Order: sequence, then C-alpha cells, then structure tokens
Amino acid sequence: MSTNPLLKGTLHTIILKLLEGNNRMYGYEITQKVKEASEGGIMLTEGALYPALHKLQAEGLLKATVEIVDGRARKYYQLTGHGGKEATDKINEAQAFIDQLQNILNIKPAVK
Repeated sequence: MSTNPLLKGTLHTIILKLLEGNNRMYGYEITQKVKEASEGGIMLTEGALYPALHKLQAEGLLKATVEIVDGRARKYYQLTGHGGKEATDKINEAQAFIDQLQNILNIKPAVK
C-alpha cells in the first residue's frame, strides 16, 4: 500500500466500497481500480491487499469463487449480505469522519 500513514486502517473500507459498486472483482483488478481512481496516489501491494481480502472473507463479509481464465485460476471476491450492510456502514463512517476533518481544516486562525 502507499506509504501515506493516513491510509492506515482504510483498506477494508476501500475494498468494501469497490465491491459494493461492482458485482465481483479479482485482486489485480482491485489494485488497478484503486490506482486509477486515486490517479496513482494510492498503490495497493499484494502484501497489503490479500491479507485484507482473506480477513474480510474470514469475517463473513466476502465470499470467493475461483474460475479458470485463460488457463489460470482467478479468484473473484464479492460481498455477502452481511458484507453489503458492513460496506454501507463503513462508507457512512468514513464520510462522516471526512466531513468532520474538513470542518476542522477550515477553521480560520484567530486574529491577535
């Protein structure tokens, strides 16, 4: 993942958001979508992405299916019913935090 410390803790929300907007995605597709949407500002590494996908799957938020594409196995991830609700909750929490942070960043310095 990008070295920006502000991104720590947001990977699950990013994954859930992407899968909410797409029926299913495979790992490389997720990395490319994040790169494209962030205009290269966020680069997910396999070392960060796959443990997060496996954790979300273990928590019952994602399910995975394997298909053979061009002679190779490709694992697709999609939200479960519970994962869809969690995606909505996480996205709402993130948006509320961003709004609050924006309010703080817009505070004008006191004039002395």
